[in-house]
Amino acid sequence: MIACAAVACPFAAAARARAEGGEPHRALHWQDAGGNRVRCALCPRECVVADLERGTCGVRENRGGVYFTLVHSRPVSMHDDPIEKKPLFHYRPGTNAFSLATAGCNLECRFCQNWEISQFRPEQVPSEDVPPDQIVRHAQRLGSRSIAFTYSEPIVFYEYVRDICDAAAGTGIGRVMISNGYIQAQPLKELLPKLDAIKIDFKAFSESFYSDVCSAHLRPVLDTLTRIREAGTWLELVMLTIPTLNDDPAEVKAMCRWIVQKLGVDVPVHFTRFQPMYKLESLPPTPVATLERSREIALDAGIRFAYAGNVPGHEGENTTCPQCRGLLIRRAGFTVAENRIASGACPACGFKVPGVWS
Repeated sequence: MIACAAVACPFAAAARARAEGGEPHRALHWQDAGGNRVRCALCPRECVVADLERGTCGVRENRGGVYFTLVHSRPVSMHDDPIEKKPLFHYRPGTNAFSLATAGCNLECRFCQNWEISQFRPEQVPSEDVPPDQIVRHAQRLGSRSIAFTYSEPIVFYEYVRDICDAAAGTGIGRVMISNGYIQAQPLKELLPKLDAIKIDFKAFSESFYSDVCSAHLRPVLDTLTRIREAGTWLELVMLTIPTLNDDPAEVKAMCRWIVQKLGVDVPVHFTRFQPMYKLESLPPTPVATLERSREIALDAGIRFAYAGNVPGHEGENTTCPQCRGLLIRRAGFTVAENRIASGACPACGFKVPGVWS
């Protein structure tokens, strides 16, 4: 990765020229900070950005006291994925989601699984010019049931997300966001009505982990989770379980208690297996026994749907009825091998299974 300041960066001129090939796209959620500076109000970092500089995310630039996004309509990755890959297990299981990302992120996680795009600036990663209506047409052509904003961090391409959601309105195509949840209250409030489901990567239940490993803070993420829940948008959580860093049983137990108290017992929680990546290549993969232990802690805390992820064929991938314990959905990796849910309910006992099934 090449890291450099906006003014001195040898790629900045190329990025600016490409962005100026059309009408520059103004960013949302910022204020004039005086002296040709702007204050970003999109995420909790609240970057104060000088003229011709960028925020921490590297994709939003101040030009003469006006803030612009450099990644609107500039996806660097597009794929048609199983919705289970996100993972979203209680949202239209067995369907595909047309998935896309731009460069950039507002966190700096040392274990990032997609660091090749999330930790790069837009001029450092090849991209395509794909406006929102074309994204919708791609999804329709492929028969995708949803559009997923994923891979990097959708918060940093917020304006593109909003415009795609608006373009997809009325088509029957769902709109889902896979996010770290590091966003301010007002932009989240404006975005939630446009989304059908959100999966939040819950990094850890520890301020020190967020600070030391992600260069961020825990409290804004907790606030985001409660706001999503209060809005009624379908929510699932994923915790990438990393040996020695966030796998302490006491911490997992405290997290699960908080989830039950603040979000409720029906929010699915996925404990997924870490593979050595990016700046944490020295750590081993997560033992399956650790995932099983975390899952049991969650179930014991009252969470009804706790899963083990990145372990294809494990029983922890399956959905079972919390009332009669009957099998509802059997999975093999990202594939739904069997789905017994009928009209959103368990066929054996009639229990209404929380989720989006239609």
